[in-house]
Amino acid sequence: MLKADQLVDFAAFDAAPLVKEPFVHFVAHDFVPKSVMADIDRDFPEVPKRGSFPMSELESGPSFKALVEYLESEEVARKFSEKLGIDLVGKPTTMTIRGYSGEQDGRVHTDSRSKLVTVLLYLNSDWNPADGGLRLLNSDNLEDSFDEVIPAAGTLLAFVNTENAWHGHKPFVGQRRSIQLNWVVSDAAVRRSQWRHGLSAKIKRWFGGGKKAKPVDDAY
Repeated sequence: MLKADQLVDFAAFDAAPLVKEPFVHFVAHDFVPKSVMADIDRDFPEVPKRGSFPMSELESGPSFKALVEYLESEEVARKFSEKLGIDLVGKPTTMTIRGYSGEQDGRVHTDSRSKLVTVLLYLNSDWNPADGGLRLLNSDNLEDSFDEVIPAAGTLLAFVNTENAWHGHKPFVGQRRSIQLNWVVSDAAVRRSQWRHGLSAKIKRWFGGGKKAKPVDDAY
């Protein structure tokens, strides 16, 4: 199995320009190198339905597990701290996995204020750019975008969570794989997130992803 630090490319991370307006963020392409995507594809968990699932609800292979564990390490927290200018070392984290998107996903929003930083790592091999991506917005209007992040394999988006960090995407139905990592304000926020996502995952299984199974957060 590949070592954890072989699963990511911090040269691509370091080369990504930091954008400070209208909110602090950066996009790193090929953060997961193309050379290891076959391993990640093979070991990606079987996500049963649309919505975000905690790792505790999923079964995944060794390379994917190694990637997730490494992303939550102190070494990675230090790298993001230096890049974004916010101290994340020692801060608690939450991690959720998404495999599919539905028609009701993608509405414009800002993240919960319990989240300090949001990291989205897309893992969609052979993504068609025409399907659109996550729009970074100047306001709560989906057409008021200043950038669009195509969710192709290995692309990483990170942003500091502020009240104007608007984002969303047009409806898309189908496979849309991503890892969402958040550094959060407290252990209590972690417990709340685990409880919400765990309950939501159970409801999705019980009701088949219908109206009663609305995710507790939005698609990315």
